[in-house]
Amino acid sequence: MTNILPDRTVEQDWFIKPIPNGVEWGDGCYFETAQIFRLYRSRQNPGLVFGTDCSCYSGCSFSIGREGKCTIGNYTLLNGALIMAEELIEIGNYCIISWNVGIADSDFHPIDPALRIQDAMAIAPYGENRPPRPPIATAPVRIKDNVWIGMGAVILKGVTIGENSVVAAGAIVTKDVPPNVVVAGNPAKIVKELEAPAK
Repeated sequence: MTNILPDRTVEQDWFIKPIPNGVEWGDGCYFETAQIFRLYRSRQNPGLVFGTDCSCYSGCSFSIGREGKCTIGNYTLLNGALIMAEELIEIGNYCIISWNVGIADSDFHPIDPALRIQDAMAIAPYGENRPPRPPIATAPVRIKDNVWIGMGAVILKGVTIGENSVVAAGAIVTKDVPPNVVVAGNPAKIVKELEAPAK
C-alpha cells in the first residue's frame, strides 16, 4: 500500500509535477507531496532511494546535486528535514528525523574570502562573463540505524552518527557520534550514554 500513483504523482497532491526519474522507493512508502523533490537534480540513476515503509512529510526538501546520491532505510520517518547531498548521504533503518533538521555533505560555499567572492559572482542569476564556481569540498554523511535527530539540529559533512544515538534539538554535529549516546550543544558533545537494545 502506498499513496504514490503509477504515473509517479502523489494521490490528492496540490503539487502538479511528478516525482522525478531517479527517485526510487519500496513498498509502503508515504510522500505527503511530490513538492519535496523540487530541488532534485541528480544525474545518478538512482540518485535517491527509499526503503520500505518510509514516510516523508511536506516540510521535507531533498536537494540532491548533479553528482549527489542519498539512500534512506526501511521504516524511517522524515518530518520537515532538509537533505543536501552533493556526494553521498546515507540514512539507516528506523530513523526519526524532525522539523528543520539540516543534513549536508558539503559546505556549499568556500571558506576562503577571495574564493567566496568568486563563488558569489558565479552563482548570480544574471550577468555576463561570470567566473566558474571554485571547487567545493564534500565528505559523505552516514546516519546508522535507529537514530533520532531532534528539531533544528544540523549534521555537517563527513559525520557518521552511530546506531541508536540521539541528537538533541538544536545540536550542531561537526564530528562523529558513537553508538548509544545522546549528544547536545554547539558543537555537539556527549551528554548521556544509552543502554544498547537487546539483540
